[in-house]
Amino acid sequence: MTVQDEFRAAPGSIVQVRDEEWLVTEVVRDGDGWVVHCQGLTELVRDTSAIFATVLDEVVVLDPADATVVADTSPSYTRSRLWLEAMLRKSPVPLTDPELSVATRGLSDALGYQQEAVRKALDPSNLRPRILLADAVGLGKTIEIGMILAELVRRGRGERILVVTPRHVLEQMQGELWNRFALPFVRLDSTGIQRIRQKLPANRNPFTYYKRVIISIDTLKADRYLAHLQKQRWDAVVIDESHNVTNAAAQNNRLARLLAARTDALILASATPHNGKKESFAELVRMLDPSAVRPDGELVESEVQRLVIRRHRHSPEVAQVVGSDWAERLEPRNILVDASPAENAVAEELEQVWLHPESGRSPYSGSNAALFPWTLAKAFLSSPAALRETIKERTRRLAKDPDPAAEREIAALANLDALAAKADGSSAKYDRLVQYLREIGVGPGESMRAVVFAERVPTLKWLTAALRKDLKLGAESVVLMHGGLTDDEQQRIVDSFKQSSSAIRVLVTGDVASEGVNLHSQCHHLIHFDIPWSLIRIEQRNGRIDRYGQKHRPQITTLLLHPTTERFAGDIRVLTKLVDKEHEAHTALGDVASLMGKYDVDAEEDVIRKVLAGQAKLDDEIAPVETVAAQPTVAGIMARLKSAAAAAPAAPPPTAPIGIFPTELDFLRTALHAFMPTPAATGENGVGWQEHTGHAVAQFAPPADLRQRLEVLPQTYLAERRVMTELKLATSVQRGRTSLAEALADDSPSSWPEAHYLAPLHPVLEWAADRALAHLNRNEVFAVRSDTDDIVVLLQGMLTNARGHVVAANALLARFPNPENLDFVLVEPHARAVDGLAAAGFTGAPVNAADLTDVHVLTRFIAPAVRDADKHLETLVVEADRATRERVQQWIDRTAGWEDDAAGLTQRQELKERRRAVADERQLATAMLPERRLVRPLLVVVPKGLDLDTLTARAGQDGGA
Repeated sequence: MTVQDEFRAAPGSIVQVRDEEWLVTEVVRDGDGWVVHCQGLTELVRDTSAIFATVLDEVVVLDPADATVVADTSPSYTRSRLWLEAMLRKSPVPLTDPELSVATRGLSDALGYQQEAVRKALDPSNLRPRILLADAVGLGKTIEIGMILAELVRRGRGERILVVTPRHVLEQMQGELWNRFALPFVRLDSTGIQRIRQKLPANRNPFTYYKRVIISIDTLKADRYLAHLQKQRWDAVVIDESHNVTNAAAQNNRLARLLAARTDALILASATPHNGKKESFAELVRMLDPSAVRPDGELVESEVQRLVIRRHRHSPEVAQVVGSDWAERLEPRNILVDASPAENAVAEELEQVWLHPESGRSPYSGSNAALFPWTLAKAFLSSPAALRETIKERTRRLAKDPDPAAEREIAALANLDALAAKADGSSAKYDRLVQYLREIGVGPGESMRAVVFAERVPTLKWLTAALRKDLKLGAESVVLMHGGLTDDEQQRIVDSFKQSSSAIRVLVTGDVASEGVNLHSQCHHLIHFDIPWSLIRIEQRNGRIDRYGQKHRPQITTLLLHPTTERFAGDIRVLTKLVDKEHEAHTALGDVASLMGKYDVDAEEDVIRKVLAGQAKLDDEIAPVETVAAQPTVAGIMARLKSAAAAAPAAPPPTAPIGIFPTELDFLRTALHAFMPTPAATGENGVGWQEHTGHAVAQFAPPADLRQRLEVLPQTYLAERRVMTELKLATSVQRGRTSLAEALADDSPSSWPEAHYLAPLHPVLEWAADRALAHLNRNEVFAVRSDTDDIVVLLQGMLTNARGHVVAANALLARFPNPENLDFVLVEPHARAVDGLAAAGFTGAPVNAADLTDVHVLTRFIAPAVRDADKHLETLVVEADRATRERVQQWIDRTAGWEDDAAGLTQRQELKERRRAVADERQLATAMLPERRLVRPLLVVVPKGLDLDTLTARAGQDGGA
């Protein structure tokens, strides 16, 4: 059975390899044979995943028509129901199924616009789930990512997943995926890498050891990992903050392109997905689909519409659903602070000597005399301490190669430093900050919190020390976070700030916290101690507390120094317009970067320097909000994406169970009672199973084979909640939410919930399903009795493509009205196996009278049931087959059109690489074509009044079974 044309395995098939029995989870063509991904069924390999190549191993597909029937003698047919539940949970949902199966069954709110993003990612017209989530800051892209990944897992397309994020949000992303969707990811930060090095040989590929990994892009882009990545394929890759990978000359881009080419599903996420340049945005679009960008680099807007989704806080589909779960931002508060005498002295020196000298020339000895003085001014507007650090650094550089001009500048810098030193202890802006913090209720014994942003590290250090003293708060209450801290230190601070039990009252931070970090759960006051000279940076900062889940109206406050100097004071007031413009764009457009059109923090800062230096006018550099959407630019395309999005109401979570048990708890409880003689006991016969019904919590001690699986859970969760000793599970959504909230309470010892929600994809349920699958021997089917008039065989039918993906599926009920005539079979299609069971009268937990003893005669019904069900399936999947072939052809036609356009262009190396990528796309498209049908029997249902002995006698008269 190793010849390619004869190999008939598909997901759900049972195969025999090396004399062990395996459940097939994926089948992929590979040269002259097939690569078969399997999960062990028999005792020796039960907890083992394996990959076999038919060119190396004899992979024998067990013919479903040859299955034998065995009687289920367990009370209430427990073994049959568990086996059916396991098979249904292991059976992938078809790619073409438009309904969300598990995405809304977790602990996320699953808002309508978020569900719309998931549906767009899974749209069958895409054939591959590849999407750029470009929602604005605060809309919950992490939740959308979790929902998409959950659906991919349920559809059999999420076995191997790689999540790549900035290092400071590793734990946050890991926590969201585990707490809300029960998706465990091994975090390979500095601690995780050290742990894996202790387990694996130095030459072992770490990405083959763990199937779901979350890692920082800074770690992953190192050369030592590239060789490992080139040998690895993924079912899904997530790249968070993907705007950091658009520079074609950078390591980040090299890594992203490698991953995009070696994964089926690709999710890119960024609130700022482009820098205004078509070529940069095209880099992201090409990663999703190489043929979506023309050979000459022009974007195909219809393809962008297909591949990108973009909404913001005030988009209609967002505004109508967030309600009180995202409190509307208050008007920004800009506080002008009159400078102290010492600060005025510094301002006068800056104006008269450096910014607007009477001679027309500042002491600056370099080539950028018009702009460097504003570097000094910007440092001063942060703090005198920052100004002194800038002076020190400039003086050090000049001293290396002194000349008369440099010596004059050094002397001028010394004068400025002397004035800054006097102002260092008399900052009016700092005094106003202390006053403001007290006004809003920050202080000893108070619960109010605030985030204070400043740009320069000397400012941050000075603020931290001074606020501790003047607010009479300890080091644990005024905490500093900056980019010089390790990823572990940063994560620990962010994690603490989220908890109501945290002692932190003032978080002093730089722009390391301006991207991706959630600070809103316990805080709604944000203070800009200095104003970033960039709309993008202002928006990023504000988004830390102005995001979904914010229950209080966010207050954004900016402190701005107001010196008595005429020209310098007027220059500074220009900066307040940046705060106002950000607020205007936030409300109307959701995208501040398009106003200046630079899409880069440094570039925006350069523009502001020119404005302050009198070389440009601010109104000329910032476009009116209403004109952006009409422009034929990337910004215009993105704005039209937003306006084209249809409002979609949130669909309620599915009420129908995944399998035949009403809830996940019912399945787990029944499985444990089947596996353990006395599950409530401890030791060999039990696991100390307890249910606290009033609190919706169940707990037990994981047995050894389950503990082995749980090792991939977040390590801090395992340690802090002592999971390996006692696993607690929240058995209702409400209890899950409460447990998650309690983890942030004042007396919580951990930020991980004590009782983890038993979501449909929880590893405990996967373990229970694998145990249940071992209840039958090789190629056997259970027989049960029910209130049915006929002998019926329940079967599952699937249509798969060459990649092993399930394209369509149906439950089929084969009825035998006349048991003596095996050629007379009535086949009924049902949407779900549960519906077929109900039609056969097998529901709930029926009483097993144990009167099905000699059932060998029932085996004769399997082959004709499989035969006729397969014929019926062929007619059922015609539409799915046709639709899929049309989509594949459209894909092929699109790549062919791209090739035609490229033929007339100069074949540069870059274009040759793109042609190879498009050619790979065409080859991949053909692999998506429907190829094989699989029909397998799940259960034989016998009428309660049917006497099997009589049936056996009649079968013998007809020539035997």
